[in-house]
Amino acid sequence: MAEPEEHPTDLPECPSLGGGGLLPAELRAWMLLLAATGAVEQRLRAVVKEKLDVSHDEFLVLCLLAEQPEGGLRMTRIAELLGRPKTRLTYQIACLQHAGLVTRRSVCGDKRGVEVALTDKARDLLKEASAPLAETVTESLARFMGPDQCAAMRGLVPDLVEESRPE
Repeated sequence: MAEPEEHPTDLPECPSLGGGGLLPAELRAWMLLLAATGAVEQRLRAVVKEKLDVSHDEFLVLCLLAEQPEGGLRMTRIAELLGRPKTRLTYQIACLQHAGLVTRRSVCGDKRGVEVALTDKARDLLKEASAPLAETVTESLARFMGPDQCAAMRGLVPDLVEESRPE
């Protein structure tokens, strides 16, 4: 049975950058970033599964690799950037490789080093899915954040529009 979708007015207020609380500006900004990230991840999971047929964590690996102009990234660097244990990443990379989305190869001159790169299939899938994924991010941010938070996030996401929130 599907759970009822939360309405923005049912959610606790997002931390404000305006101050007035006990936290310094840096911690308020961090809390805003965490709240925004959580809102996006929650809605993005289903779209990622539908459009790319991968898990959210596998999607994050694909995104990191997509930002590499040539070649790929070493497994240790991916684990470091995502804050994931190397053993968990090894499993995710194996799943992506099995799906034909990444390749693995040894790094020249380093017996233990492994570099991961996107395949053409993954590049094509990401191109096809990028518009609905970007739309999901924008809608999620607008839906779960108040006017002050949306204004702050527009520096990072210029297309973010403020959704009218019922009083």
